[in-house]
Amino acid sequence: MLLPLIAVLFEKEGLSASLNGLNATGLYIGILLVSPFMEKPLRQFGYKPVIVGGGLLVIVALFAFPLWKSFWFWFILRLLIGIGDHALHFGTQTWITSFSSPERRGRNISLYGLFFGLGFAIGPLMTGLIHYSESLPFILSGALCLVCWVFLFFLKNDFPEQHVETNSMWETLKRFREASRYGWIAFLPTFAYGFLESSFNGIYPIYGVRTGLSVQEISVILMSFAIGGIVFQFPLGVLSDKYGRKPILAVVLLSGTVLFSSAAFIDHFYYLLLACIFLAGMLVGSTFSLGISFMTDLMPKQFLPTGNLLCGMAFSIGSLTGPYLGGLALQLFKSISFFTVIGSVFLFVTLIFFLYGRKPVNKEKTVPL
Repeated sequence: MLLPLIAVLFEKEGLSASLNGLNATGLYIGILLVSPFMEKPLRQFGYKPVIVGGGLLVIVALFAFPLWKSFWFWFILRLLIGIGDHALHFGTQTWITSFSSPERRGRNISLYGLFFGLGFAIGPLMTGLIHYSESLPFILSGALCLVCWVFLFFLKNDFPEQHVETNSMWETLKRFREASRYGWIAFLPTFAYGFLESSFNGIYPIYGVRTGLSVQEISVILMSFAIGGIVFQFPLGVLSDKYGRKPILAVVLLSGTVLFSSAAFIDHFYYLLLACIFLAGMLVGSTFSLGISFMTDLMPKQFLPTGNLLCGMAFSIGSLTGPYLGGLALQLFKSISFFTVIGSVFLFVTLIFFLYGRKPVNKEKTVPL
């Protein structure tokens, strides 16, 4: 909700596009800033307190937006939401990946990804509420989060594997290095999805207008991608349980490369482009959840919290670089298609994936630092 909502509100105030984009980075900067410090409280207090604390921070920040309409005040609130949002996702992802058996891991993570996608599809619809009141979207979303937050208290707390030291930053860096050694290949799909999602929502509307599409047509194309991801999220998760995460991810990444590269040649033909983007959403929309599942297959169990942190960081780095690099490419190469940029990123990730894909580790083995 926040991405289009605040962009529209600042645009109405006459804020430049560059400053508007800078404000949007607050959420992702918050994720990156808090990441090195998230693992210790998770291991010390368990999953539930981390998720509850993250949810509370998001709720307070959402209700605070109407208090003062200021560039830097809203930037700080987005920073806090980034911290709280990361705590929510980090705690949730780690909890799901820890208790899920390999036979049901793809299914469970795909359900998580399904609701993640629903949130991204429904959230922007709240932007229309500003016609009644600029405060209404913030208050309504805060109230919905509050209702969901209350249900967290009915959960029984649990703890991750404790075979690691979390007492110093040096130990944290060593754990990051060790987890990266096992699961770096799985961080690439989450990076690619972050790059795609942020640039598709932030840069494609600009490119679409340049190619002669109406705002309504662009909105339908964006929604078709989200719907495609929602429709096929669960089936792909189940297929990954049956045939393995690596083969399904390889098909997904290769399909993304082909479909986005094809879209570059038909981006002036609305209905062909709509069909192509819907197909891309059906396959590529599951990249994030499949990447997390694959990371879990590769990672020794005691490093799962670290692996989930690094997945979140890879997603955030992709989300930060996507709009900037996408916009830069369109600025430097006037004749280039937006979809050529996305197709190139997926081609790069696909090639590395095929060349350096790894096998899962023995989960029963405890790996020392």
